[in-house]
Amino acid sequence: MDISLPDLTSRGAAFAGFWSEPHYCTLSTPRTGGPPHVVPVGVTLDVERGVARVICARTSDKARLVADGGERGIPVALCQMDGRRWSTLEGRALLRDDRYAVAEAEREYAERYRTPTVDPLRVVLEVLVTGVRGTV
Repeated sequence: MDISLPDLTSRGAAFAGFWSEPHYCTLSTPRTGGPPHVVPVGVTLDVERGVARVICARTSDKARLVADGGERGIPVALCQMDGRRWSTLEGRALLRDDRYAVAEAEREYAERYRTPTVDPLRVVLEVLVTGVRGTV
């Protein structure tokens, strides 16, 4: 099954700028037999590659939910807002735990927010963006 991925660069400078401002976001993940799991997170977005990243501990609920999706990942939504400006990224999340992926995600997080604390249990939730909604 081929998925048509959006060209995030075509959304322009306002979109890229909004996703580089230091706003926190929400991550929504599905739970079996219950409401979605919604949690505040820091998100980085690689506009050119169409990939969003969330760093977290391997033991967190969000990491466990994504890990349960295996190699196919799970559908998620990442949303950020600032007044009337808002943007939601939809996609499939995979858990990555290799050192390179974690180091890259930590570097991106430090550029957008602040240097993250050291966490030997850190993993990365990598989201391939398949859709975008919002006013930005």
